[in-house]
Amino acid sequence: MTSDSIARFRRFARAVTAEVGALDSSFLGRGRPLGAARVVNAIGAGRMDVAEIRAYLNLDSGLMSRLLRSLEDEGLVTTEPHPDDARRRVARLTEAGQREFSAYEGLSDARASALLERAPRAEELLRAMDLVALTLGRDRITIAEADPRGEAARSCLEAYYAELARRLETGFDVKLSCDPEAAAMARPRGAFLLAMADGLPVGCVGLKGSGGPVAEVKRLWIDPAARGFGLARRLMQAVETAARELSVAVLRLDTNSALAEALALYRKTGWVAIDRFNDDPYPDHFFEKTL
Repeated sequence: MTSDSIARFRRFARAVTAEVGALDSSFLGRGRPLGAARVVNAIGAGRMDVAEIRAYLNLDSGLMSRLLRSLEDEGLVTTEPHPDDARRRVARLTEAGQREFSAYEGLSDARASALLERAPRAEELLRAMDLVALTLGRDRITIAEADPRGEAARSCLEAYYAELARRLETGFDVKLSCDPEAAAMARPRGAFLLAMADGLPVGCVGLKGSGGPVAEVKRLWIDPAARGFGLARRLMQAVETAARELSVAVLRLDTNSALAEALALYRKTGWVAIDRFNDDPYPDHFFEKTL
């Protein structure tokens, strides 16, 4: 790595430290430092297991204990033994803590909005932020089943359709494709999987089933900022696991020559080229895999 690259990285780190108030003793003017504010945010966002919060914030146990004690002393948080395991502890916000969480949310949203409004190229800045956040948090990206009709799933699918429209020579109109019904990608017939990075979707894949031994893999998509991390392979492994759970013996999929990354992935992971098996106008490659 060149000295210029190192200097640019450090310049970025200093700018971010100053912008987010990492060194402030009163983060966003609420009377406590950033660490305590992040704990309030984590609990307010639904994380209650103390060990989970500590892992999420990457804190050592001593600092986590001190932050919790300070928040308890302020009357913002209570802790108690986990109902199913006395060795674990659960943290909850009090009414005062919930008010602080709401205040932090409003101030943080306003600060983000102000920064983006003064940026001369806001979308370019956001793309760079996505890349940084996903690079730093790549090991914390999770994969879980979701409702294909939910907001996060729809967001991924719309991005997938938009990318196809850009990359295919013919363009792409979902109304002309063999778009699977949502019910076919939900148990007991199929499944829909989302890759999530700190609450935001960054990838998806669907398993279109009919209750029989053959099912199709559909709509594999990865956010451009999350590419190169092996996420497509992880999603394909997860969808194969879901297929086995549903007693699917054979998987099929189709794709287009313009999607070279997808073709390379399928060929490397045991998929075999087969004859066309549908009348969808967009794909020109067809694959099968026996589980």
